[in-house]
Amino acid sequence: MTIRVLIVDDQAMVRAGFAALLAAQSDIDVVGQAEDGKQGVELGRSTHPDVVLMDVRMPEMDGLEAARRLLDPPRGVIHRPKVLMLTTFDVDDYVYEALRAGASGFLLKDAPPDDLISAVRIVAAGEALLAPSVTRRLIADFVKQRPAQRKDPALKLNGLTPREAEVLELIARGMSNQEIAAHLVLAEQTVKTHIGRVLSKLDLRDRAQLVIFAYEAGVVVPARGDE
Repeated sequence: MTIRVLIVDDQAMVRAGFAALLAAQSDIDVVGQAEDGKQGVELGRSTHPDVVLMDVRMPEMDGLEAARRLLDPPRGVIHRPKVLMLTTFDVDDYVYEALRAGASGFLLKDAPPDDLISAVRIVAAGEALLAPSVTRRLIADFVKQRPAQRKDPALKLNGLTPREAEVLELIARGMSNQEIAAHLVLAEQTVKTHIGRVLSKLDLRDRAQLVIFAYEAGVVVPARGDE
């Protein structure tokens, strides 16, 4: 199955470089390029990409607003792509908010080519791109600044079974499904079933939102090494 990709970035050289790299892959088709968020939303609605590579800061409409519009479309718009945010090494409030809005993760702009290709495939497959060394720190930094938001999420934990709560905690600590299965001595498919139930009970979209929820609800707290 071919993965349809839309690239949204205000830098022409970045768009061209990413497009050339991705188009060279037999399983990826670049269906469009946009220079700002507004154009990105329009192309997203007309080209129906599977994955949108979305820059954070752009003129006309920034990546956060564009991601929100694509991930929460108006009534009548059925297609909803996966959104992968593009950013720099700076911990960025925009990225945090995009993850909360439903973005599937983020990728550093200077990541190696193989990482970009892998990221597109991972997100297209329905997984979240959550590198523990970067994403967890970003989320922890911003959740620490928002303690007032923890009350409501914490109440939702009451609906989880002890095993589901345990799986949620391990996800928030950056473990993959395979690592969780080994840690809990479960089959990987069983872990996937638990994750599906947690997503359903908490009314969340994907793994990225699970991690954010876990921090906001106080399931995990930032370790000293993440501060």
